[in-house]
Amino acid sequence: MNLLFKLAWRNIWRNKRRSYITLAAIIFATFATIAMRGIQLGTYGVNIKNAVEMFTGYLQIQRTGYQENPSLNLAFSLEDSLQNILETNDKIISFTPRVYAAGLISYKDNSYGSAIFGIDPSKEKKTSKILDKLKNGYFFTSDTSLEIVIGEKLLNNLKVNIGETVVILAQGFDGSLGNLKFKITGTVKTGSPELDNMAVFMSIRTSQELLALYGNRIHSIAIKLNSLENMDEVQDSLKSNIKSKNLAILNWEEVMPDLKQSIDLDNISGLLMLIILIIIVAFGILNTVLMSVTERFNEFGVTLSIGMPQIKLVLLVLIETVFIAIIGIIIGDILGYAINNYFYFNPIEFGSEFAYIYEEYGFLPVMQSSINPYIIVNNTILVLTISVIACLYPMYKVYRLEPLKGIRHT
Repeated sequence: MNLLFKLAWRNIWRNKRRSYITLAAIIFATFATIAMRGIQLGTYGVNIKNAVEMFTGYLQIQRTGYQENPSLNLAFSLEDSLQNILETNDKIISFTPRVYAAGLISYKDNSYGSAIFGIDPSKEKKTSKILDKLKNGYFFTSDTSLEIVIGEKLLNNLKVNIGETVVILAQGFDGSLGNLKFKITGTVKTGSPELDNMAVFMSIRTSQELLALYGNRIHSIAIKLNSLENMDEVQDSLKSNIKSKNLAILNWEEVMPDLKQSIDLDNISGLLMLIILIIIVAFGILNTVLMSVTERFNEFGVTLSIGMPQIKLVLLVLIETVFIAIIGIIIGDILGYAINNYFYFNPIEFGSEFAYIYEEYGFLPVMQSSINPYIIVNNTILVLTISVIACLYPMYKVYRLEPLKGIRHT
């Protein structure tokens, strides 16, 4: 076996030009796949983290069925036992209760539909970044305040100014029609057209009063974790600890299915591009290995005629391919990791029109890479597998080679 390894290594460098071309193809394929997947997955991670920390949360606790049918009646009481479970989980950084409802906001002759969000400002600041999206004015600090912050587009549609008073009407939990006067203290610009056009943020106690949600009833609890990677573990833990069948623990994928579908669709297109790249490189490897084998038919014929087992020649071709593939993969891995490491610590930030377009749809105008080791491992296995598959036909040609035909080959 040692002889085969020595022969394979020497055969690789007998035709250096062809070996360098094959090496270049493998290096490029490895480098390109690692860099493309790194940037693609890294950008997904940045935007997912931004989306969940903006307002949604990594996890949410809701009444069962609320996600499919967000009814005011599907509220639940925030009990001490539930809070204790959340507070004792070391992977949960913070959590905040919320109230959701639809209402009508009016100023003089202008009225618009609104999405009411009852929040606890002190807890919300630890859990989400919505308070950081304040564009003008200030956020209320008390959970019983009669002050509100609304979306920037909603402010413009109402033709109202910060500091003026508006009326909000909404149907209560008991069927009554609640209405209260509020002072607008500020506006937010989240980058989401829907939120900026409809959002009304008010203190959670005031929203419960407006909607007759007595008994400290809420619609969801948004949870912030120490890492996105712990999401499934924490979700399973909460499901086992929270015994109530009336409560559902949802992750961000279930709360924001549109974002998940958009990422999946883009991921598929990225995978198709990688597959096309790998196929092109595979044909390049096949071509060079086949040329190398065909040129040595005469040599193989002589070797077979003096008693060399056919299977050893086949193994020789395989070892040559694996040797050159491993060299190319190692160099490609180093280059791929280097580029991913650079763009991880130095992300590309878009400006001007590109930044505006990204922000309008709730995405960060940033392209960042990922240095997750599994990207390198997966792509290394992929390129090595493709290299071995590409040499199957040349191996078959050697296996079917007869000594006399090999000697006469020109």
